[in-house]
Amino acid sequence: MSALRAIHKKVPEWKAKIASEIRELAEKYPVFLVLDLTGVPAKHIQMLRKRLDKIAIARVVKPRVALKALEALNLPVKELEPYMTGQVMLIFTNLNVFEIADIVRNFVTRDYYGPGDVTDKEILIPEGNTGIPAGPILSTFGRLKIPTKVQGNVIHVAKDTVVAKPGDKISPELASLLQKLGLALKEVRVKIKCGRDGELIIPGEKLVLDIPEYEGMLRNAALDALKLAIELVIPEPPVLSLVLTRAHLQALALATEAGYITSETVEHVLKTAQLKALLLASEISKYAPELGLEVKTATPQPQVKEEKKEEEKKEEKEESRELSEEALAEGFAALFG
Repeated sequence: MSALRAIHKKVPEWKAKIASEIRELAEKYPVFLVLDLTGVPAKHIQMLRKRLDKIAIARVVKPRVALKALEALNLPVKELEPYMTGQVMLIFTNLNVFEIADIVRNFVTRDYYGPGDVTDKEILIPEGNTGIPAGPILSTFGRLKIPTKVQGNVIHVAKDTVVAKPGDKISPELASLLQKLGLALKEVRVKIKCGRDGELIIPGEKLVLDIPEYEGMLRNAALDALKLAIELVIPEPPVLSLVLTRAHLQALALATEAGYITSETVEHVLKTAQLKALLLASEISKYAPELGLEVKTATPQPQVKEEKKEEEKKEEKEESRELSEEALAEGFAALFG
């Protein structure tokens, strides 16, 4: 009989109301996050709600109630079950799941460390006036190996002192002292268990995006695409402009190497011939005494050297302009809109 009574027992009205609301929100919004509230101060949750105002709706809910509500929508409840444990809050939104996750993850408030907390960073007591009157508390500073001095009956920390390192457990004495000093150094943020985007359930650790890295990847992909377009000589204005520039430089270099004289190449041909002659004479002069020969060598005039350097710089600038990221990026943008 007791079993039958349990079967026919009505669902509490408040549970039915919450389940109905969760179901309606999940139907209306294609994205939600499941947040872990375990150990998160109420103050942080309140401030997070304010931060999400107008861009999302937050609801603290019992995991079993939420699962029952979502089950009616044919969502992948089996995939959600491992994340729906403990104290959870659902964040419903129309934003991209990665965007809302980034907002929540980077929302940080500060609180005091409590006894037994494990710090994930170095804790430093800064040099200066503590505002604490001298008295028995001086012994606490001493036990924590914080050098002090008393000025005008007020305790001053003599120098910056590290009192805890990452991984250290906060002692009751240190927790109490940090509060007296007004040092709320503990960073509080909510852990994201998972996110839902349509029918896709994404684990929290997969909702982290390295924006600069992805921007770099897209930039490199754009440049690679334009370089390929140049190699294939795609008949588009931005591509052809770079193709013609490269072809002109290659033709000028080939004509100079072949000694083909035109008004444009004559200066390059003569300078190249002069440099080759000087290099040959310099090389022959090494063996001239053995052969009984006298080889006169000459060094290029400073002006020639300077002109050569200027010409090389000019050519390097042309080449760098041809393959510069800016030029390629502009060409890619014009090519693909």
